[in-house]
Amino acid sequence: MVFPLYDDNPFKLARPPYVTWGLIALNVIIFLVEIGSDETTKAMLGSFAATPSAITHHGHTTGLVPPELTLLTSMFLHGGWEHLLGNMVYLWVFGDDIEEALGPLRFLVFYVLCGIAAALVFVAFHTRSDVPLIGASGAISGVLAAYLMLRPCAKVSVFVLRVVVRVRAYWVITGWALLQIYLLAQNSDDGVAYLAHVGGLIAGALLFMVMRPTGVQLFECIDTDEQPAAAE
Repeated sequence: MVFPLYDDNPFKLARPPYVTWGLIALNVIIFLVEIGSDETTKAMLGSFAATPSAITHHGHTTGLVPPELTLLTSMFLHGGWEHLLGNMVYLWVFGDDIEEALGPLRFLVFYVLCGIAAALVFVAFHTRSDVPLIGASGAISGVLAAYLMLRPCAKVSVFVLRVVVRVRAYWVITGWALLQIYLLAQNSDDGVAYLAHVGGLIAGALLFMVMRPTGVQLFECIDTDEQPAAAE
């Protein structure tokens, strides 16, 4: 198991990443409401999860919002504490850098578009499925793709086999991405929407290229461990 803890950011952020913090807080608050009771959980999943058959109008809809809107609402629901914690840690570690690069409003739009795109990819391949899709993983996959393009050589501290090691971001993110593709190809039946993860990665890469402000360089390697050479 590889679990990121924090990255070494060489930049002094001009402002705190309020959007990233706000997204994390909103996800936690909604999850606490969601698990309030079995009835609440069932009602929220029935109304706000993205069910492909409802979105494609191949099935009966009973939710409180139009099925198309669940492409947005579903990314704020989670299936358990482990699901929530995993997503929020990744957002905490990698989201602030992308928010700094894009700016708060543009980052929020980027995040939402990545989540919607990831859900649409899943729906496109499961048009008649009645299995609801929930979670922020698609949006966060887009954030990971953007981070890989922005700071591939950044050092990230990760928890691996009971020890903490520091590795380049491209090892962490590329390894995670390849694992998603492998599990997707294996048709892994573990209840995880790997197709949405892959869709989020692709959407994030494309959107970051288009949405990044002028002056934000891609694939810029910055080694924070390097010390300047002494002058003779």
